[in-house]
Order: sequence, then C-alpha cells, then structure tokens
Amino acid sequence: MTKKPIVTAVLLIGIGIVFGIALVSTFDTGGLGSVFAANKDIGAKNPPITLSPQVQAINDAFISASKTVNATVVNIKVISESKAVNKDLRDLFRFFGSPEDMPGGGNGEEREMPKQEGAGSGVIISADGYIITNNHVVDEAKEDGITVILSDKKEYKAKLIGKDPLTDLAVIKVDATNLPVAHIGNSDEVAIGEMVIAVGNPLGLNSTVTSGIVSAIGRGALGLNRDRYAVENFIQTDAAINPGNSGGGLFNLKGSLIGINSAIATRTGGYMGYGFAIPSNLMKAVALDIIEDGKVDRGYIGISLRPVDEVSAKSLKLDKVVGALVDDVLKDSPAEKAGIESGDVILELDGKPVNSSNDLQSLVAQRRAGDKVNLKIWRDGKSITKSVTLKKRDDDTIASNDEGVTGSTSSGEDNSNGTVSFKDLGFTITSLSEKNKTDLEVDKGVFVSKVEPYSVAGQRGLSSGIAIVKADKQEISKTGQIKKLLKEKQGEVVILQIKTKERFSLVFLEIPKQ
Repeated sequence: MTKKPIVTAVLLIGIGIVFGIALVSTFDTGGLGSVFAANKDIGAKNPPITLSPQVQAINDAFISASKTVNATVVNIKVISESKAVNKDLRDLFRFFGSPEDMPGGGNGEEREMPKQEGAGSGVIISADGYIITNNHVVDEAKEDGITVILSDKKEYKAKLIGKDPLTDLAVIKVDATNLPVAHIGNSDEVAIGEMVIAVGNPLGLNSTVTSGIVSAIGRGALGLNRDRYAVENFIQTDAAINPGNSGGGLFNLKGSLIGINSAIATRTGGYMGYGFAIPSNLMKAVALDIIEDGKVDRGYIGISLRPVDEVSAKSLKLDKVVGALVDDVLKDSPAEKAGIESGDVILELDGKPVNSSNDLQSLVAQRRAGDKVNLKIWRDGKSITKSVTLKKRDDDTIASNDEGVTGSTSSGEDNSNGTVSFKDLGFTITSLSEKNKTDLEVDKGVFVSKVEPYSVAGQRGLSSGIAIVKADKQEISKTGQIKKLLKEKQGEVVILQIKTKERFSLVFLEIPKQ
C-alpha cells in the first residue's frame, strides 16, 4: 500500500517533464514560444546605412567635445533683490529671460517685484574657482544670493568679484580647488560656417548641449544694452539656446571656448533660430581685469563712431564699404591729441582689420588705459597712421558706437540767410536764432526747421531741431552757403556736420542730378 502512491507520483513527474519538453519545443518553433522566448532577436540584424569615415569622425568629434566641456559649465542660481521693472514685449532682441513671467505681463507696466530666484549658466575659467558669466545673470543678486551647481551636482555659494555692464560680463568665485577648466580659444579665428556646440542650463534642464554653426561674426548694433557706450560685437549662431543659457559656453569641436552665450533674437522670449555670444578674446580681457582688481580698466579713444555705408564710402573715395567712420572727436580726448579728425575712417588697429565700428569698439575694449595703439586711417583719399595713447574712461572721454546718422539734399545759389526748402530732398533750413544757439550750444551754423516724413533727408538721418555747422569741412553761417554748395555738388555726396544738444555727428547727402 505504501509503494503505490510513490510509484504514481514518479509517473506523474515523468509525464510532466516529457510534456514540458514538448511544450518548450513547440514554443521554439513559433506560436506562443515566439512571444515568450528570452533569446529571440527583434529588429534588423544591421543598420541600414554605414557611415563614411568622415561622417563618423564628425559624429565622434561632437560626442568627444560634449563630454569634455560639459564639466566646465555650471548652473547658477540667483536670488535677487526686489526692484521696479519695465519690460516691453515689442523688443525684438533681448537678453535671456521670459518677459511673460515678469509682473505686468511684459506690457510695459512698471510695478514692484518681490525677491525672486533666477537662473543662468557660467563657465569655469580657473581651477581655484573663478567663473565667467553674464552681468545680467548676477547684476541684481542679493548678498550671499549666488549659488553655483557643478555638473556633478556639488553646490557652492559664490562671491561676486566684479562686473562690466558695457560688455555684459561678470566674474564670480567659489571656494574650491582642482575644478575642471575650459580651454579658451582665439575668437579671432572663428569662421562663418564653423560647427559649434552651446552648453548651458536652459529652461531648468541642466547640462544641455545643442549644436549648430557660426552663422555670422562681428554682429553689432542690436541695441541689447541700452547704454550708448555698450560693446556689441557678437558671434551669431543657430545652435539652439534659450532662457537659462545666459553665461554658458559656445565651444568649437576642439572643445575650446570661443564665446559666452548672452542673448537671443526672439519675439516670444524663446529660441527663434539666432543666438549671440560674446567673443572669447573680449571675455578674456575683461575677466583678467576683473580678477586683478575687481573692475575693468578699459582704455578709451574719445570718439563717437558710425558705420561706413555705400554713400559715405563713395564720398570718401573708399574702394570698399569697410572701416569705422569718426563722427565726432571729443575735446581734450586722446583722439584729439593724436590728431584724429571727424570724417576719418579707421581701417586697422595694431594691424588688425576694422570692418565696422563695433569691430573697433571690441578691439579697444581689449586694451587698457595707458596702452598705445596704432590706427591706420583713411583721410582725403589716402592712408595715414596715427598713434593714440588710450585714456581711462571718464564722463568726458568716451568711445561710443552710435549707429545711424546719414542724409541727402538739393540745389540753389546766393548768399542770403533766409528760409530755404529743398523739396526733392525733403528738408528746410533757416538761420539760427539766439535761442537755437543757446539750446544747441553753437555759435554758427544754420537751423534745420523741418524734415518731411519718409523723405530722402529723413531716411539718411537728418532730423528737425538740429544745426548744420559744416558742409564738406567748411564752416557754415548762412543758409545761402548750403544752397550754393548743393547746387554745385549735383551727382556727388556732401558731408554735413550736424549738432544736436548732446553731440556732433556726420550726415552724408547724395545730391541727385537735375
């Protein structure tokens, strides 16, 4: 009796084993086995495309550069003091930050803000904790309100070492050692079309890498900084950057830092295809100054500038539309002492080409007060050289980049001083009254009493309420002089020196033939 259950159990186990083997075999040949088998392959055996060695090398370069530079870019958290704000959504170019999040909804309304937390990025530039970022990231930070988060999640309180609003750069420092340091490249070697990566912390997404190309260099006159003496000479890129990328790095595929991401072109507050980075050479000069003594000892020439355009190039007999045109030379400035004159075109600084006024600003911004620079200048149809010893900036000695005065006019004759209208060009001049002289702080000249909307004169930059004090470098005291000169210069360009209450500048007027 006792053996029978044992035999039965053994038989049942044996039957189960056989059934199990059969069942597994069935699975291996398809049906349910194809669903549950752990070693079943899915997908194609090989990728459909084999990358060429060149494409694979580019792909590997992006991967290698991203891995290398990621650790050098930090996340910056900022607690700022309350302040009144006034933000207008109509601005096309703006520093990173979403205006919709501002009190008043970005509609220009001004109201008080509570203490708030902001975020940005920075790049480690020394192993002992110096970090470069944008001024607008840390500008309003309260004391002990800056926190730095490294890529390995370590957090440090940071100290503000110094800032430079004119370049939108600032240096902060954390108490740390042996930090990974970015290699600073030569931004003068950056070329349009060069592949780059942008690294930062956009929209709260830490250690984000995007890629693109350099789409333009020497981009200026964007009006990002409302200070008229701001330095704007950006590298433009189409690498995707967004709010939070401010202060992060723009790197080439060698892993070298070539720029500090600073601004975007946007109508929405977000990425729309164009970002702007401060060149690394300018960044380095500013950072070294700040690290040395907490401020920038920048040298200034003492001139106001404007771009050369086709009309002014024709007037000045330039072969190309290049250079920085001197609008005005400030009294007792280094420029005046060196013999620089209004109407000069600066073509080179210490052998480096100056293609635009913002080029010159950027080059000067990398020099210190007391430095001597050699300027190649175009004057009266030939090149000359002037040496200028830069002076520390003060209220009276400033180099500015005031883009945008130009003009045009018509014919006449006689030596009277009455009202003269140039209908073809759309402006009217009268004699200067004593009040005009007082208001504009001039002794001689003629008064522009009216400029027609959308006229040639208006499009070239002439405006009412100003004085014309010189024409083709000759002093003007009567309206008849202008009338006579414009008649004689039909088909040519006349250079007018104008005076507003604030400053002198030049207007280039192409006189049509009649």
